[in-house]
Amino acid sequence: MAGSDERARHWRYAELPGVDLLRARYVRKTFVRHTHEHFVIAAIADGVERFHHGGAEQYAGAGSLALINPDTPHTGRAGVPEGWRYGAVYPAPAVVAAIAAETTTLRGTPGFVRPVLDDPYTVALVHRVLRAADEGDALAADTLLRVAVTRLLRLNGGPLPARRVRTAGARTAARARALLEERMADPPSLETLARELGTGPFAVLRAFRDAYGMPPHTWLTDARVRRARRLLDAGTTPAEAAVAVGFTDQPHLHRHFTRMVGVPPGAYRRERKNVQDTRGEFLLSSDMCQIRQPSRTTRVHKTNRTQPSYGTPWASGSPWGSPASPSG
Repeated sequence: MAGSDERARHWRYAELPGVDLLRARYVRKTFVRHTHEHFVIAAIADGVERFHHGGAEQYAGAGSLALINPDTPHTGRAGVPEGWRYGAVYPAPAVVAAIAAETTTLRGTPGFVRPVLDDPYTVALVHRVLRAADEGDALAADTLLRVAVTRLLRLNGGPLPARRVRTAGARTAARARALLEERMADPPSLETLARELGTGPFAVLRAFRDAYGMPPHTWLTDARVRRARRLLDAGTTPAEAAVAVGFTDQPHLHRHFTRMVGVPPGAYRRERKNVQDTRGEFLLSSDMCQIRQPSRTTRVHKTNRTQPSYGTPWASGSPWGSPASPSG
C-alpha cells in the first residue's frame, strides 16, 4: 500500500438494481457513527479497517470482510498506519431476502451474525463483482453477487432479532423520530421536542439512545445524509439537496456527507447521472482481486476476528460444491 493518497469511487451498475458499489483506499479517513439502509459487505484487500460495532471495537484485515446489517450504528477508520484498501457491495434488504429465500433455509429476516468474517474466497468474489460491473459484464456481476451473498449467509447468516416490545420509552423514541423526520429541515430543540411529547429532555434522550443507538442530533444528521442521497439519486443538485434536508449550505452537506458516505456529494451525484458511464480509468481495477495477507508487522486484534467455519461444506471452494474458482 505504497503512498498516502486516498481515493474512492461510489457508483451503481444498472444491471445490479438495488446494489451500491464502492472501491476505496483510505489512510486518514474516519467515518463517524452512522447507519446504512442497505447491507454492507466490505472485502478488505490490504491493511486493516477498525470500526466500533455492537459496543466493541472490531478489526477486519486483508482476506476478511466487515459485515454490517441495515440500520446498525457503526464507525470506521484505519486500524494500522498504512490504512486500508477495500471493495464493497451494498445490497438492499429486499435483494438479500430474495437470495436467502431461494438458496438457504433461513427463516425470518436474514442478516449477518458476526461483524467480521475471515474468508479470502468471498473477499475475491466481491472484488470480482466489482470488476464485472466495471467491464459491463451483467451475467458475471449478477451471478457472482448471488454466490457471494449466499456463501456469506451460509457461513455467517441468521435471522435478525425480532423488534422489541413497544415499551413506553420505545414509543417515546418512535414519536420523537417521526417528528424529526417530519421537520427535518427545521427541527425543534431537545427541550421543545420533549415538551411536545409530554416528557422531559433527558427522558427523550435516554429513550432515543436505547432505541436507535445514538442521540437525536446524531441520528438527525445521519437521516439528513440518507435523504440527501435519495435526492442526489433523483438528480437534485448538492446545493438544492443541502437546503431541502436542513443543512445550512452545500459545504455543510459536503462535510457530513463525505464523513458518512466516503465520497463528496458532487462525485456521488455524477456517478448517479449515468450508471452506464464509459469505463474510463477506474480506481483499483482487477488487481483488487489479489488479496494481500497482513504482514508480520501489522497488528490485528485477534479477539474480534472471526475464524472460518470449517464445519460447513461451503467453508472452502465454491459455494456450489465445486472447488473451481469463479470466473469474471
